[in-house]
Amino acid sequence: MIEALAAAGPRTMPEAGRAIIRDQVQIGGSALPWADRSSFAELMLSWELRSHREALALSGPVVMDRGVPDVMGYLRLCGLSVPQHVQHAAELFRYNRRVFLAPWWPEIFAQDEERKQDPAEARETGAVMERTYSDLGYEIVRLPYASIEDRAAFVLECIAT
Repeated sequence: MIEALAAAGPRTMPEAGRAIIRDQVQIGGSALPWADRSSFAELMLSWELRSHREALALSGPVVMDRGVPDVMGYLRLCGLSVPQHVQHAAELFRYNRRVFLAPWWPEIFAQDEERKQDPAEARETGAVMERTYSDLGYEIVRLPYASIEDRAAFVLECIAT
């Protein structure tokens, strides 16, 4: 969906996780969700902080695929403690008060080389992210169960108001 939004006009920032996985696999690194989850989280945090800074330098709305709070959610999902610096980053690097959440949808669930979660973990990821963003004071806007184009149109309509 992030590509559909980018094609429609607003600036976008890509998801950290997939890029980190690709890089780590290419270099033989271990900062992977199936090898070293804590190191993976630290790389995601670094990526999201950089994306946040880049977005602030752009004019107009910027749609982020993920954000700093996702790192907190990931750690919670994995049953790992959230280090103080990650909590502080989530409180300090804020986004728009409204956050779009794509709820679990079995009809579009798919695994691939980078996304190895099973359906139960994917469903729990959505629930953990919703709690994490809510705990941080964000308003959750659930994306409709609809085509990519319709979801993108929904987001565009919401950010236009």
